[in-house]
Amino acid sequence: MMPSSGPEDHLVKGHTTQAGPDYGLVKLTPTVLDLLKEYGPGAISAAFPDRRPAPSIKFGVGDVVAVTIFEAAAGGLFIPAEAGTRSGNFVSLPNQNIDSAGYISVPYAGAVKAAGRTPSEIQQDIVKTLADRAIEPQVVVSLATQNTSLVSVLGEVNTPSRLASNAAGERILDVISRAGGPKGQGYETWVTLERAGKRATVPFGALVYQPANNIWVHPGDTIYVYREPQIFLAFGASGSQGQFTFDMWKINMAQAMAKAGGLLDTQAEPAGVYVYRREPRELAERLGIDCSKFVGALVPVVYNVDFRDPGGFFLASKFDMRDKDVLFAANAATVDTAKFLEFVRVVIGTANDTIVAADNAQTLKIDLRQ
Repeated sequence: MMPSSGPEDHLVKGHTTQAGPDYGLVKLTPTVLDLLKEYGPGAISAAFPDRRPAPSIKFGVGDVVAVTIFEAAAGGLFIPAEAGTRSGNFVSLPNQNIDSAGYISVPYAGAVKAAGRTPSEIQQDIVKTLADRAIEPQVVVSLATQNTSLVSVLGEVNTPSRLASNAAGERILDVISRAGGPKGQGYETWVTLERAGKRATVPFGALVYQPANNIWVHPGDTIYVYREPQIFLAFGASGSQGQFTFDMWKINMAQAMAKAGGLLDTQAEPAGVYVYRREPRELAERLGIDCSKFVGALVPVVYNVDFRDPGGFFLASKFDMRDKDVLFAANAATVDTAKFLEFVRVVIGTANDTIVAADNAQTLKIDLRQ
Protein backbone atom coordinates (compact mmCIF):
# COMPACT_ATOMS: atom_id res chain seq x y z
CA MET A 1 0.00 0.00 0.00
CA MET A 2 2.88 2.37 0.67
CA PRO A 3 4.69 4.18 -2.18
CA SER A 4 8.23 2.97 -2.90
CA SER A 5 11.12 3.66 -5.28
CA GLY A 6 11.57 -0.03 -6.09
CA PRO A 7 11.14 -3.60 -4.84
CA GLU A 8 11.78 -4.40 -1.22
CA ASP A 9 14.91 -6.32 -0.29
CA HIS A 10 13.10 -9.56 0.51
CA LEU A 11 11.29 -9.46 -2.86
CA VAL A 12 14.55 -9.24 -4.81
CA LYS A 13 16.11 -12.07 -2.83
CA GLY A 14 12.91 -14.10 -3.15
CA HIS A 15 12.87 -13.80 -6.96
CA THR A 16 9.39 -12.31 -6.79
CA THR A 17 8.52 -10.91 -10.23
CA GLN A 18 5.11 -10.48 -11.80
CA ALA A 19 5.66 -8.94 -15.23
CA GLY A 20 9.40 -8.98 -15.87
CA PRO A 21 11.68 -11.90 -16.75
CA ASP A 22 13.11 -14.20 -14.15
CA TYR A 23 16.71 -13.64 -13.12
CA GLY A 24 19.62 -15.26 -11.37
CA LEU A 25 20.70 -13.82 -8.03
CA VAL A 26 24.44 -13.91 -7.29
CA LYS A 27 25.94 -12.85 -3.99
CA LEU A 28 29.22 -11.03 -4.46
CA THR A 29 32.19 -13.03 -3.12
CA PRO A 30 35.93 -13.15 -3.88
CA THR A 31 35.30 -16.29 -5.96
CA VAL A 32 32.70 -14.48 -8.07
CA LEU A 33 35.10 -11.56 -8.61
CA ASP A 34 37.85 -13.91 -9.78
CA LEU A 35 35.43 -15.47 -12.24
CA LEU A 36 34.35 -12.09 -13.62
CA LYS A 37 37.97 -11.13 -14.22
CA GLU A 38 38.27 -13.95 -16.74
CA TYR A 39 35.76 -12.14 -18.92
CA GLY A 40 37.72 -8.89 -18.88
CA PRO A 41 37.01 -5.51 -17.31
CA GLY A 42 33.58 -4.27 -18.30
CA ALA A 43 34.78 -1.02 -19.85
CA ILE A 44 37.20 -2.52 -22.39
CA SER A 45 36.28 -6.17 -22.74
CA ALA A 46 35.27 -6.08 -26.41
CA ALA A 47 37.61 -7.18 -29.18
CA PHE A 48 37.83 -7.17 -32.96
CA PRO A 49 37.53 -10.79 -34.16
CA ASP A 50 39.55 -10.57 -37.40
CA ARG A 51 43.24 -10.43 -36.43
CA ARG A 52 44.87 -11.44 -39.69
CA PRO A 53 48.11 -9.64 -40.61
CA ALA A 54 48.03 -6.80 -43.10
CA PRO A 55 47.89 -8.13 -46.68
CA SER A 56 50.20 -7.04 -49.47
CA ILE A 57 48.86 -4.01 -51.30
CA LYS A 58 47.52 -4.89 -54.73
CA PHE A 59 46.91 -2.53 -57.60
CA GLY A 60 43.37 -1.60 -58.56
CA VAL A 61 41.52 0.06 -61.41
CA GLY A 62 42.40 3.76 -61.46
CA ASP A 63 45.81 3.46 -59.79
CA VAL A 64 48.64 5.25 -61.60
CA VAL A 65 51.57 2.89 -62.27
CA ALA A 66 55.22 3.62 -63.14
CA VAL A 67 57.18 1.03 -65.11
CA THR A 68 60.98 1.06 -65.58
CA ILE A 69 62.71 -1.49 -67.80
CA PHE A 70 66.44 -2.31 -67.46
CA GLU A 71 68.67 -4.10 -69.98
CA ALA A 72 72.09 -5.58 -69.31
CA ALA A 73 73.71 -3.86 -72.34
CA ALA A 74 73.01 -1.36 -75.08
CA GLY A 75 71.80 -2.42 -78.47
CA GLY A 76 68.89 -4.35 -77.11
CA LEU A 77 65.17 -3.80 -77.43
CA PHE A 78 64.98 -0.55 -75.46
CA ILE A 79 68.59 0.78 -75.26
CA PRO A 80 70.14 1.95 -78.57
CA ALA A 81 73.61 0.73 -79.53
CA GLU A 82 74.92 4.31 -79.48
CA ALA A 83 74.40 4.36 -75.73
CA GLY A 84 77.43 2.13 -75.23
CA THR A 85 77.88 -0.85 -73.03
CA ARG A 86 77.39 0.07 -69.42
CA SER A 87 75.45 -1.19 -66.45
CA GLY A 88 72.25 0.51 -65.47
CA ASN A 89 70.84 1.06 -68.93
CA PHE A 90 67.12 1.61 -68.47
CA VAL A 91 64.06 3.30 -69.90
CA SER A 92 61.16 4.72 -67.88
CA LEU A 93 57.74 4.45 -69.45
CA PRO A 94 55.20 7.27 -69.01
CA ASN A 95 52.97 6.82 -65.96
CA GLN A 96 49.65 5.29 -66.86
CA ASN A 97 46.34 4.49 -65.21
CA ILE A 98 45.19 0.94 -64.87
CA ASP A 99 42.22 0.86 -67.23
CA SER A 100 38.69 -0.26 -66.45
CA ALA A 101 39.55 -3.79 -67.58
CA GLY A 102 42.46 -3.90 -65.14
CA TYR A 103 45.35 -3.70 -67.65
CA ILE A 104 48.36 -1.51 -68.38
CA SER A 105 50.23 -1.35 -71.70
CA VAL A 106 53.95 -2.17 -72.00
CA PRO A 107 55.72 -1.87 -75.39
CA TYR A 108 56.54 -5.26 -76.93
CA ALA A 109 54.75 -6.95 -74.03
CA GLY A 110 51.28 -5.74 -74.89
CA ALA A 111 48.47 -5.51 -72.36
CA VAL A 112 49.55 -6.71 -68.95
CA LYS A 113 47.08 -7.61 -66.22
CA ALA A 114 47.66 -5.27 -63.24
CA ALA A 115 44.46 -5.01 -61.18
CA GLY A 116 44.40 -7.33 -58.21
CA ARG A 117 48.11 -8.09 -58.47
CA THR A 118 51.21 -7.07 -56.53
CA PRO A 119 54.16 -5.21 -58.13
CA SER A 120 56.34 -8.33 -58.07
CA GLU A 121 53.70 -10.35 -59.90
CA ILE A 122 53.46 -7.74 -62.65
CA GLN A 123 57.24 -7.48 -62.89
CA GLN A 124 57.62 -11.23 -63.37
CA ASP A 125 54.94 -11.22 -66.06
CA ILE A 126 56.65 -8.43 -68.03
CA VAL A 127 60.13 -10.00 -67.71
CA LYS A 128 58.79 -13.34 -68.93
CA THR A 129 57.22 -11.70 -71.99
CA LEU A 130 60.36 -9.70 -72.90
CA ALA A 131 62.91 -12.41 -72.10
CA ASP A 132 63.29 -13.53 -75.74
CA ARG A 133 63.54 -10.01 -77.17
CA ALA A 134 65.43 -7.81 -74.69
CA ILE A 135 68.93 -8.33 -73.27
CA GLU A 136 68.49 -9.88 -69.82
CA PRO A 137 65.57 -7.58 -69.01
CA GLN A 138 64.72 -6.54 -65.46
CA VAL A 139 61.58 -4.57 -64.60
CA VAL A 140 60.61 -2.33 -61.71
CA VAL A 141 56.90 -1.61 -61.27
CA SER A 142 55.88 0.96 -58.66
CA LEU A 143 52.75 2.78 -57.59
CA ALA A 144 52.92 6.43 -58.66
CA THR A 145 49.47 7.47 -57.40
CA GLN A 146 47.32 5.30 -55.16
CA ASN A 147 43.63 5.67 -55.93
CA THR A 148 42.54 2.30 -54.55
CA SER A 149 43.62 0.30 -51.49
CA LEU A 150 42.32 3.14 -49.35
CA VAL A 151 41.12 3.22 -45.74
CA SER A 152 38.26 5.54 -44.74
CA VAL A 153 38.33 7.19 -41.30
CA LEU A 154 35.06 8.93 -40.42
CA GLY A 155 33.25 10.46 -37.47
CA GLU A 156 34.71 12.13 -34.40
CA VAL A 157 38.26 12.57 -35.64
CA ASN A 158 39.95 15.88 -36.35
CA THR A 159 40.54 15.19 -40.06
CA PRO A 160 38.07 12.67 -41.52
CA SER A 161 39.45 11.41 -44.81
CA ARG A 162 40.30 8.50 -47.08
CA LEU A 163 43.89 7.47 -46.51
CA ALA A 164 46.21 5.47 -48.72
CA SER A 165 47.19 2.13 -47.23
CA ASN A 166 50.78 1.87 -46.08
CA ALA A 167 52.73 -0.91 -47.77
CA ALA A 168 54.47 -1.60 -44.45
CA GLY A 169 51.12 -2.15 -42.78
CA GLU A 170 49.36 -0.05 -40.16
CA ARG A 171 47.23 -0.75 -37.13
CA ILE A 172 43.97 0.94 -36.18
CA LEU A 173 45.55 3.48 -33.83
CA ASP A 174 48.10 4.40 -36.54
CA VAL A 175 45.33 5.19 -39.02
CA ILE A 176 43.28 7.15 -36.47
CA SER A 177 46.43 9.14 -35.66
CA ARG A 178 46.90 9.96 -39.36
CA ALA A 179 43.32 11.26 -39.36
CA GLY A 180 44.18 13.72 -36.57
CA GLY A 181 43.20 11.58 -33.58
CA PRO A 182 39.87 11.53 -31.71
CA LYS A 183 38.14 14.83 -31.02
CA GLY A 184 36.79 13.87 -27.60
CA GLN A 185 38.02 12.16 -24.46
CA GLY A 186 39.20 8.62 -24.99
CA TYR A 187 37.02 7.18 -22.23
CA GLU A 188 33.83 8.20 -24.06
CA THR A 189 35.04 7.27 -27.56
CA TRP A 190 34.11 4.10 -29.46
CA VAL A 191 35.58 2.67 -32.64
CA THR A 192 33.63 0.71 -35.27
CA LEU A 193 35.51 -1.26 -37.91
CA GLU A 194 33.68 -2.32 -41.07
CA ARG A 195 35.39 -4.95 -43.18
CA ALA A 196 33.93 -7.06 -45.99
CA GLY A 197 30.38 -6.20 -44.97
CA LYS A 198 30.87 -7.08 -41.29
CA ARG A 199 31.12 -4.70 -38.36
CA ALA A 200 32.60 -4.80 -34.88
CA THR A 201 32.72 -2.08 -32.23
CA VAL A 202 35.05 -1.65 -29.25
CA PRO A 203 35.74 1.16 -26.77
CA PHE A 204 38.78 3.26 -27.64
CA GLY A 205 40.30 2.03 -24.36
CA ALA A 206 40.29 -1.53 -25.72
CA LEU A 207 42.83 -0.42 -28.32
CA VAL A 208 45.01 1.45 -25.84
CA TYR A 209 45.02 -0.87 -22.83
CA GLN A 210 44.73 -4.18 -24.66
CA PRO A 211 47.19 -3.97 -27.60
CA ALA A 212 45.95 -7.26 -29.01
CA ASN A 213 42.78 -5.40 -30.06
CA ASN A 214 44.84 -2.88 -32.07
CA ILE A 215 44.71 -5.09 -35.16
CA TRP A 216 46.15 -4.54 -38.63
CA VAL A 217 44.13 -2.43 -41.03
CA HIS A 218 43.25 -3.90 -44.44
CA PRO A 219 42.69 -1.95 -47.67
CA GLY A 220 39.00 -1.15 -48.06
CA ASP A 221 38.36 -0.94 -44.31
CA THR A 222 36.12 1.78 -42.92
CA ILE A 223 36.82 3.05 -39.42
CA TYR A 224 34.09 5.05 -37.73
CA VAL A 225 34.91 6.90 -34.51
CA TYR A 226 32.07 8.22 -32.36
CA ARG A 227 31.39 9.42 -28.84
CA GLU A 228 28.97 7.67 -26.52
CA PRO A 229 29.65 8.16 -22.80
CA GLN A 230 29.36 5.00 -20.72
CA ILE A 231 26.57 5.37 -18.18
CA PHE A 232 24.90 3.59 -15.29
CA LEU A 233 21.48 4.14 -13.74
CA ALA A 234 20.94 4.55 -9.99
CA PHE A 235 17.58 4.00 -8.28
CA GLY A 236 16.25 3.43 -4.80
CA ALA A 237 17.61 4.61 -1.47
CA SER A 238 20.69 6.39 -2.81
CA GLY A 239 21.55 10.02 -2.28
CA SER A 240 20.42 10.89 -5.80
CA GLN A 241 18.72 8.92 -8.56
CA GLY A 242 19.16 9.14 -12.29
CA GLN A 243 21.66 8.54 -15.07
CA PHE A 244 25.37 8.99 -14.35
CA THR A 245 28.37 8.92 -16.68
CA PHE A 246 31.56 7.03 -15.92
CA ASP A 247 33.77 10.02 -16.80
CA MET A 248 36.76 7.64 -16.89
CA TRP A 249 37.81 4.40 -18.57
CA LYS A 250 36.05 2.25 -15.99
CA ILE A 251 34.60 2.56 -12.50
CA ASN A 252 33.83 0.04 -9.79
CA MET A 253 30.68 -0.41 -7.77
CA ALA A 254 31.98 1.58 -4.80
CA GLN A 255 32.77 4.53 -7.07
CA ALA A 256 29.33 4.27 -8.65
CA MET A 257 27.67 4.39 -5.22
CA ALA A 258 29.71 7.48 -4.40
CA LYS A 259 28.66 9.14 -7.68
CA ALA A 260 25.03 8.44 -6.79
CA GLY A 261 25.44 10.11 -3.40
CA GLY A 262 25.91 6.99 -1.28
CA LEU A 263 23.22 5.27 0.74
CA LEU A 264 20.60 7.26 2.63
CA ASP A 265 21.18 6.63 6.32
CA THR A 266 17.47 6.88 7.20
CA GLN A 267 16.15 4.82 4.29
CA ALA A 268 18.59 2.29 2.77
CA GLU A 269 19.04 -1.36 3.64
CA PRO A 270 22.86 -1.77 3.45
CA ALA A 271 22.55 -5.51 2.84
CA GLY A 272 20.26 -4.87 -0.14
CA VAL A 273 22.43 -3.16 -2.76
CA TYR A 274 22.14 -4.71 -6.24
CA VAL A 275 23.53 -4.39 -9.76
CA TYR A 276 21.28 -5.52 -12.62
CA ARG A 277 22.82 -6.64 -15.92
CA ARG A 278 22.68 -9.34 -18.59
CA GLU A 279 25.57 -11.80 -18.75
CA PRO A 280 26.62 -14.37 -21.37
CA ARG A 281 25.04 -17.75 -20.79
CA GLU A 282 28.44 -19.39 -20.32
CA LEU A 283 29.33 -16.99 -17.50
CA ALA A 284 25.91 -17.35 -15.89
CA GLU A 285 26.31 -21.13 -15.78
CA ARG A 286 29.73 -20.79 -14.16
CA LEU A 287 28.18 -18.48 -11.58
CA GLY A 288 25.90 -21.36 -10.56
CA ILE A 289 22.70 -20.08 -12.19
CA ASP A 290 20.23 -22.60 -13.56
CA CYS A 291 20.03 -21.39 -17.17
CA SER A 292 17.50 -23.98 -18.36
CA LYS A 293 14.66 -21.51 -17.79
CA PHE A 294 16.28 -18.77 -19.87
CA VAL A 295 16.15 -18.39 -23.65
CA GLY A 296 18.84 -16.65 -25.66
CA ALA A 297 22.53 -15.93 -25.35
CA LEU A 298 22.18 -13.44 -22.49
CA VAL A 299 20.87 -14.21 -19.01
CA PRO A 300 19.48 -11.59 -16.57
CA VAL A 301 21.72 -11.55 -13.50
CA VAL A 302 21.38 -9.53 -10.28
CA TYR A 303 24.52 -9.13 -8.17
CA ASN A 304 24.09 -8.44 -4.46
CA VAL A 305 26.61 -6.96 -2.03
CA ASP A 306 26.14 -6.64 1.74
CA PHE A 307 27.41 -3.29 3.01
CA ARG A 308 26.58 -4.28 6.59
CA ASP A 309 29.62 -6.53 6.27
CA PRO A 310 32.78 -4.37 6.46
CA GLY A 311 34.32 -6.60 3.80
CA GLY A 312 31.53 -5.65 1.41
CA PHE A 313 33.28 -2.38 0.60
CA PHE A 314 36.39 -4.27 -0.52
CA LEU A 315 34.26 -6.48 -2.76
CA ALA A 316 32.48 -3.44 -4.24
CA SER A 317 35.79 -1.77 -5.02
CA LYS A 318 36.80 -4.81 -7.12
CA PHE A 319 33.50 -5.16 -8.98
CA ASP A 320 33.69 -3.30 -12.32
CA MET A 321 30.55 -1.58 -13.55
CA ARG A 322 29.53 -1.99 -17.17
CA ASP A 323 27.85 0.35 -19.57
CA LYS A 324 24.12 0.73 -18.80
CA ASP A 325 24.22 -1.27 -15.55
CA VAL A 326 21.37 -0.56 -13.12
CA LEU A 327 22.41 0.11 -9.51
CA PHE A 328 19.58 -0.30 -7.01
CA ALA A 329 19.57 0.25 -3.23
CA ALA A 330 16.54 -1.28 -1.51
CA ASN A 331 14.68 0.37 1.34
CA ALA A 332 15.06 -0.97 4.86
CA ALA A 333 12.08 -2.89 6.26
CA THR A 334 11.43 -0.18 8.85
CA VAL A 335 10.82 2.39 6.13
CA ASP A 336 7.39 0.96 5.29
CA THR A 337 6.52 0.95 8.99
CA ALA A 338 7.56 4.56 9.28
CA LYS A 339 5.56 5.44 6.17
CA PHE A 340 2.52 3.67 7.58
CA LEU A 341 2.80 5.43 10.94
CA GLU A 342 3.15 8.74 9.11
CA PHE A 343 0.07 7.86 7.09
CA VAL A 344 -1.86 7.08 10.27
CA ARG A 345 -0.66 10.32 11.83
CA VAL A 346 -1.90 12.28 8.82
CA VAL A 347 -5.29 10.51 8.89
CA ILE A 348 -5.69 11.12 12.62
CA GLY A 349 -4.49 14.71 12.22
CA THR A 350 -6.95 15.30 9.40
CA ALA A 351 -9.82 13.84 11.43
CA ASN A 352 -8.77 15.85 14.49
CA ASP A 353 -8.60 19.03 12.41
CA THR A 354 -12.11 18.35 11.15
CA ILE A 355 -13.42 17.86 14.69
CA VAL A 356 -11.64 20.98 15.91
CA ALA A 357 -13.02 22.98 12.99
CA ALA A 358 -16.53 21.74 13.68
CA ASP A 359 -16.16 22.51 17.40
CA ASN A 360 -14.90 26.00 16.63
CA ALA A 361 -17.80 26.59 14.27
CA GLN A 362 -20.28 25.52 16.94
CA THR A 363 -18.61 27.76 19.51
CA LEU A 364 -18.73 30.71 17.10
CA LYS A 365 -22.39 30.05 16.40
CA ILE A 366 -23.22 30.09 20.11
CA ASP A 367 -21.22 33.29 20.60
CA LEU A 368 -23.10 34.98 17.76
CA ARG A 369 -26.44 34.07 19.31
CA GLN A 370 -25.45 35.57 22.61
